[in-house]
Amino acid sequence: MNFTMEPAAELRDVTLRDGLQLTGKMLSAERKVQTVRELLRLGVTSIELGSMARGDLVPPMANTLEVVQALSAEELDACWIWVATPGHVAKAAAAGARNFQYCLSATDSHNKANIGRTTDASLEALPEAVKLAEDVGGRIQLCIATSFTCPFEGMVPEQRVLDIAADPRADGTSDVVICDTLGQAVPAQVAGLIERVRDETPARRVVYHGHDTWGLGVANTLAAIQAGATMVDGALGGLGGCPFAPGASGNTSSEDILFATRPPWLTPAKFGDLVRLSEGLVSELAEPNRSKSAQGARSKAEAFDWVMSPAASADDGARTS
Repeated sequence: MNFTMEPAAELRDVTLRDGLQLTGKMLSAERKVQTVRELLRLGVTSIELGSMARGDLVPPMANTLEVVQALSAEELDACWIWVATPGHVAKAAAAGARNFQYCLSATDSHNKANIGRTTDASLEALPEAVKLAEDVGGRIQLCIATSFTCPFEGMVPEQRVLDIAADPRADGTSDVVICDTLGQAVPAQVAGLIERVRDETPARRVVYHGHDTWGLGVANTLAAIQAGATMVDGALGGLGGCPFAPGASGNTSSEDILFATRPPWLTPAKFGDLVRLSEGLVSELAEPNRSKSAQGARSKAEAFDWVMSPAASADDGARTS
């Protein structure tokens, strides 16, 4: 029986950027490259591989350009890199990156804490970043952090987000990413804003980035898809959070999103391999695994195809029907 969610949305796995930002331990460039390749092998079609944030401020991102340089052009076609200035785009492009996520915040308070300038200053620099991306045949997204709530200013008016998304200085961006940075939104709120961005701002792909701080990560993601988001973000094991947003916790789990949406490429065996990949990473990082579906896959309800057989090998690590 086919349980693939309609309408469908593409998962972007953000483990190697947003997932690693708050970890106390770091992954080597080699381990990150291995993770990118394993995700691609299993069927994940879009990956956020790192950030151009300063390594002294966000140490887990310090080796991002090493990762970019180690990947092939074909692999990089599926990868995105977080940027906040035209200089970031130039440096990342010189290393081989072609897909850029230009991030700013809906509120000045968070933008100053996260990027060190006002939101308007970030928008003012965006056309130059767009041109740099276009010059290398790349794509650049407009990513709006704190689209629902801000740790310093509270609730964010929808109109503020709509004005940023419709700003002429964002012309040329391929997508608009709407972020529940603190995980404080509820499904009706997410659906309402996604619908308005879809209907009231320039035609682009709408992406939803959610966190599971209040336990609504999957519910909010499904609401976003129903409202028109065609790409959604998640991190293995629910890793992550923003180091400049007090109260932010882990991302919505990639495993939980995939289990809920059942894209055609996802089989019980591949799901088992994703769970093993996630378990290896969180163990290496000494972080908790927050994925509920990963816990379910390790349950004793062995009559359910998606429960991993204890005796399964790494090649067929889940029960099949």
